[in-house]
Amino acid sequence: MGTTWSVNAVLPDGADDRAVEKGIQHELDRVVAQMSTYEPDSDLSRFNRAPAGTWQTLPPEFFTVLSYALSLAKDSGGAYDPTVGPLVNLWGFGPDKRPRDAPDKAAIAAARARVGWSKITLDEANHRAFQPGGVYVDLSSVAKGFGVDQVTRFLDRSGLRNYLVEVGGELRAHGRKPDGTPWHVGIERPGAAAGAVDSPDEVQRIVSLTGTAIATSGDYRHFFESGGKFFSHHIDPRTGYPVAHRVASVSIVADDCMHADPLGTAMTVLGPDEGMAYAKRHGIAVLFILYGENGQFEERASPAFTAVSSP
Repeated sequence: MGTTWSVNAVLPDGADDRAVEKGIQHELDRVVAQMSTYEPDSDLSRFNRAPAGTWQTLPPEFFTVLSYALSLAKDSGGAYDPTVGPLVNLWGFGPDKRPRDAPDKAAIAAARARVGWSKITLDEANHRAFQPGGVYVDLSSVAKGFGVDQVTRFLDRSGLRNYLVEVGGELRAHGRKPDGTPWHVGIERPGAAAGAVDSPDEVQRIVSLTGTAIATSGDYRHFFESGGKFFSHHIDPRTGYPVAHRVASVSIVADDCMHADPLGTAMTVLGPDEGMAYAKRHGIAVLFILYGENGQFEERASPAFTAVSSP
């Protein structure tokens, strides 16, 4: 996945920590083998290369993730779309890196012609997906979250009841720390990553996770500048261009990370107004951090987020 993982866990007496570590890595390796666009032999890469007009049988985990991604795409009106891969690659944020220059309108139009969640048909009974030809699925915005959930399921099977799992900044917790206190995680202040605040350790909010997950999407780590313009890695599938509004980061708290992870992307594309309206309709716990005036940041939190966050 091009990132790191960490797990803080209270091990039962007699537990083999190396066996637990090996099991965690095995779960994450399975996710990579199925859903990575960076691995040419992954199940996802094989689907993307499949001939037009063919049904492709998918592993259960892959099918589960793709099914949810497509349902979110439909519900968000295409603001989130797992078939956005051609545009992600065109803008230089995919596995095949390219010079960081903005593509021309013709190239964007050609890539957009291959994008559209409704192009994929699923066969739930047989765990198959239809490749109509030219569709390139990118699950980077959801597979990492699913990986977090896979690790928690492994820990549950192993008899662990108190843990905090993190994969590339997406987290899910269960139980409590050894001292009996909840797991607390910090939402990074966007400027900290760019050196715009006094300390890189500054956080915007502290959230207690009790059987819940949190995922944060931000534009301050993956971007490029060209012709004096700033281009985020968050591509709006509906326009073919990176989002251009004031969103610096979006944090989602949910029951599991598979749902939290792509919702952050969806909220980022929808923007603070349309995204907040969507969040309120669906009871989503979301925190928007927006670029304000004079280098300051502005917060907008949904009622559901306020209910689960600490001051």
